[in-house]
Amino acid sequence: MYTLFRSATLRQSLFNHGPVLIGSLAIAELFYKFGSFLLEALAFLATWFVLDALVSLIQGAFRPDEKPSDEPLGGS
Repeated sequence: MYTLFRSATLRQSLFNHGPVLIGSLAIAELFYKFGSFLLEALAFLATWFVLDALVSLIQGAFRPDEKPSDEPLGGS
């Protein structure tokens, strides 16, 4: 988490991870009633991790390949 805050600006962090954080909080509030703060906190963090990983995978699938090609732009 420290690396997350140090590697990006606050605006970038809120834009990229904010919606997932809010979704995870909503899921935890609605569904996690374990009777133990520690268990609910761990379940929230796990939910946040899984949702953020899924969003990153989906975004990566739609992002164009950033590896430069060895061919010139005009073809051969």
